[in-house]
Amino acid sequence: MTRRSKRKRKPLPTEPIQAVIESLTHDARGVARVDGKAVFIEGTLPGEVVMFTYVDQHKRYDEGQLVEVLQPSVHRVEPRCVHFSVCGGCSLQHMEPAEQIHAKQRMLHDSLTHIGKVMPESWLPPLTGPQWGYRHKGRLGAKYVLKKSTMLVGFREKRGPLLAQLTRCEVLHPAVGERIMELRALIDGMHARQEIPQIEVAVGEGRRYATALVFRNMLTLDEHDIARLCEFGEQYDFQIYLQPAGYESVTLLWPTVLKSSARLSYSLPEYDLEMFFLPTDFTQVNAEMNRTMINHALALLDPQPEDRVLDLFCGLGNFTLPLARRAGQVVGVEGDEKLVQRARENASHNGIPNAEFHAADLNLMMDSTWAGRGFNKILLDPPRTGALEIVKRLPELGASRIVYVSCNPATLARDAAELVHQHGYRMISAGVMDMFPHTTHVESIALFEKY
Repeated sequence: MTRRSKRKRKPLPTEPIQAVIESLTHDARGVARVDGKAVFIEGTLPGEVVMFTYVDQHKRYDEGQLVEVLQPSVHRVEPRCVHFSVCGGCSLQHMEPAEQIHAKQRMLHDSLTHIGKVMPESWLPPLTGPQWGYRHKGRLGAKYVLKKSTMLVGFREKRGPLLAQLTRCEVLHPAVGERIMELRALIDGMHARQEIPQIEVAVGEGRRYATALVFRNMLTLDEHDIARLCEFGEQYDFQIYLQPAGYESVTLLWPTVLKSSARLSYSLPEYDLEMFFLPTDFTQVNAEMNRTMINHALALLDPQPEDRVLDLFCGLGNFTLPLARRAGQVVGVEGDEKLVQRARENASHNGIPNAEFHAADLNLMMDSTWAGRGFNKILLDPPRTGALEIVKRLPELGASRIVYVSCNPATLARDAAELVHQHGYRMISAGVMDMFPHTTHVESIALFEKY
């Protein structure tokens, strides 16, 4: 029995081809059609006439590389970042910000329509915030390229495994985004430069040592490397941490003693709250948009002194503690025990007696004693996977109003269908929040009420 030989792939056409961009995919690639077959072309916008070359061909679609824009869209702008064409950190800098919002609104609309078969009774105005230097959290890759004797620090290239060679980042907080070259020089001068694959960034607010860098070190650092990191932290007022293994191994290196006044924190002034966090804790990337989002969510949920409110996926209390300033009692539930401990510390620090927190498997929440009394109102902010199994049981808690904060329109649509079609809730309103400008990430919020 002989093996069937693999079919040889046809060589790709080499001559540039003209095409008209009809629409955008959800990952911001333009869609053209050549002889009836879809071609996805990076860096293009709907309505544009472009020249492209093929980079790959598949059975149902092809992929192309932009060569020239013959007729640009009225929404095309010059990207601010000099690395935009290479770096995979952003995908929409060539589109004016207002049109980015419209594109994200269309993504939400399409997901609700096609996946959930639901539609809100009204659309909320989009929430927007700062366009540049907004990222207070990030994870930078680091790699020493031996063949080129070059140290790289940055994000991965567009649709590739390699790191882009950055000199600065326009969307990272300036404390780090404007110091990429200094970070490159720091690691390049370390003996362990080939063993530092990652730097986690966390930026707090308004005090010395408000920025933390967590260096993933694959081997134990010698005295020379330790000294370099400490000098760097002292020079730029950075907290420096090492991470030799998992997150449980993260330890503070500089300053040697971190006073309580220098802990990472962010403020929620409208609620007179100061929220402490560790550099590896989950916090919202965009601090200013986070404040706007909290205000918006509370306006929709409308907590009253007589209400008992449930906050699911509560993290370190980002929504829970503002809710506690307005509601009679708030219960926050989170699967991560460390975040729950942080939430309790934040409640104590801010003098809030009417919020309680529980670490629990949210899929088993109805079996928990804290769920027994039910709730008037519920807020949930799940991960990208959504909360379908939880949503199926939410009606058992008796809430008349639910606010759902989502970072994935597809899972929001799926979960909204469950609430609307299976449990008798109305989708009162929905809208997008621009938590990640210049990317295709769509943050959204929806309000549900019981018939």
